Amino acid sequence: MFKTISVVGLGYIGLPTAAVFASRKIKVIGVDVNTVAVETINRGEIHIVEPDLDMVVHAAVTEGYLRATCTPEPADAFLIAVPTPFKAGHEPDLSYIESACKAIAPVLKAGDLVILESTSPVGATEQMSKWLAEIRNDLTFPQTHGEASDIRIAHCPERVLPGHVLRELVQNDRVIGGMSAKCSNAAVSLYKLFVEGECIVTNARTAEMCKLTENSFRDVNIAFANELSMIADKLNIDVWELIALANRHPRVNILQPGPGVGGHCIAVDPWFIVSSTPDLAKLIRCAREVNDSKPEWVISKVQIAVAEHLQANPDKSAKDVTIACFGLAFKPDIDDLRESPSVGITLALAKKHPGRVLAVEPNIERLPESLTNSVELKSADSALHEADIVVLLVDHKAFKGIPRSQLETRQIIDTRGIFGR
Repeated sequence: MFKTISVVGLGYIGLPTAAVFASRKIKVIGVDVNTVAVETINRGEIHIVEPDLDMVVHAAVTEGYLRATCTPEPADAFLIAVPTPFKAGHEPDLSYIESACKAIAPVLKAGDLVILESTSPVGATEQMSKWLAEIRNDLTFPQTHGEASDIRIAHCPERVLPGHVLRELVQNDRVIGGMSAKCSNAAVSLYKLFVEGECIVTNARTAEMCKLTENSFRDVNIAFANELSMIADKLNIDVWELIALANRHPRVNILQPGPGVGGHCIAVDPWFIVSSTPDLAKLIRCAREVNDSKPEWVISKVQIAVAEHLQANPDKSAKDVTIACFGLAFKPDIDDLRESPSVGITLALAKKHPGRVLAVEPNIERLPESLTNSVELKSADSALHEADIVVLLVDHKAFKGIPRSQLETRQIIDTRGIFGR
């Protein structure tokens, strides 16, 4: 039924998805506007960090099952996995989805399946179908022709953990929301080509809301931990010990606090719910505000540390104080900097602090453009040698092995609790 599959958007979700399909000996055409990414993939290499993905992509390209291009080509199924950020005022930005629709519309044919994988506000799948219908009025779509439509439309959000994407793509359950029963059935048939988990069918709106709900639930729980960390600090209590003790209760499972919340999902998705129901989403909004405020709290702790350092070293000025920020990714052991609070904290410190600001991020080779002119990328050893103040922002495995002897003479702000434990 599906001889050729097209994946539009070859990022952290699209490329692994394309690779997994191709590993099942199915022809996959990957589409991306990034020419560097396209050229890299066609060499059998990858442009992102994800364990084992390089081997899967290399094999798929070498065997002729995966090819990347900047221009969509005909296929039997199209998976759209493009970004869905928000605009000013936290309004959802669907422009990437609209652009993807305009790109694939000319090559659609009767019987094709189009799946929106991008995490989206409720109603985005229906909007996608309308955009396609406006361009291809020679074809019929579910919003007007239901089960008899020429094109099948469905939403199936990704639910994977960076660093474990290949395994979770295969093993996790998938929530599939078609705009009709035939749409859902077609999508289930597609995903069952590699998914070992259960494919649970619902409607498109519920599938969209399911992903938003999952990430909002996590955001609320992280907000509790982050707020608790600020309260504990005010009361001179070790929050890490506090949480460990509280979690001994059989029905308590408090998460670990950090410098904020990052990534394209948890830091973004709750705002989609708030945007659509602003009068009702009070707790979800509050959690977002707590997590968004945590970076400012971290920055204030660093500023206090600078003041204390100057008080202890009266011969120095602020220009003589070097700050090293350990970690830029939004979570441990990946290279993904999207919506990372660590990047925001590092940038803010570089703007506020007159001295040097160093960054240590073992998973990248160059700094993002926002930091290039104000921050120096260093190895952990170099940063520890040069820094007066160390700010631990991401608990990368590489940082957990740093000897205590290298930290003893530095002031430490540890937002992840790995240096003190």
